Amino acid sequence: MRVRIRHEITQRFAPGSRNLSVTVRLTPRPHEGQFVQRWTLDLNSDGRLHPLEDAFGNLCHAFSVDGPTDHVTVVAEGEVETFDTTGIVRGTVEPFPPALYLRETSLAHPTEAVITFADSVKDASPDPLSRLHALMVHLHETVAEIEPTPTIMPMSAHDALVAKASCPGGLAHLFTAAARHLGSPARHISGYLAEDDEGTARHWAEAYVPEIGWVAFDPGRNLCTTENYVRLAVGLDAFGVAPMRSTGFECRESVCAQDGRVSPRAVQSQSQGQGQN
Repeated sequence: MRVRIRHEITQRFAPGSRNLSVTVRLTPRPHEGQFVQRWTLDLNSDGRLHPLEDAFGNLCHAFSVDGPTDHVTVVAEGEVETFDTTGIVRGTVEPFPPALYLRETSLAHPTEAVITFADSVKDASPDPLSRLHALMVHLHETVAEIEPTPTIMPMSAHDALVAKASCPGGLAHLFTAAARHLGSPARHISGYLAEDDEGTARHWAEAYVPEIGWVAFDPGRNLCTTENYVRLAVGLDAFGVAPMRSTGFECRESVCAQDGRVSPRAVQSQSQGQGQN
């Protein structure tokens, strides 16, 4: 399907601010599951965008604003052709081996509670893919999804588990922390979900399965990603995929991802399709 996206971010600064430095991660890369047909970035200032690539292979842009100003606005807009790969992610830029994604972070730390939660599906299956599906289902049944707060970093894995409710970013933290404890490299993904009339920005997770590769899991929706998803950035946690980094104190976002359809595939059929690849 073709997904039309518009993502606007406004960062507020103290009045009269000068010499501002900003970095954005708002440009998707193509891979076997998506083809970027067109993509633009626009600024509300005369700053020049300097393209760069971060350590994880994400496409970033840095710019500076001389000022004086009290805000900076960036608008990302484009069209991405997507294909349903039953959650399997191939053809991505991979600067690091999968084992790097076993690394813990403060947001995806395996506390005692997270370890107990992960161990509850440890014996679900000797097959890594089936075990990861069991983890996704268990997470979906244990922790409810709630609306994210755009200006607040998602909950840590531990906090999401204790609260029994979290935004998609917190659910992704819990999934990655639990998967890593079970021995599966896992990473945090940001992107867009095109469904209903407007769609939304969203976080999910990817886990590495031997002989298959990276597989994308969205525990909040209890499914692997479909053609309704556009993959934007990858990192160890939500901090590593933040769409904008600067010294501002307030951030407002507006996202529209149109022409999405809800795929009828169920988790079971996705698991079967992945096992055949």
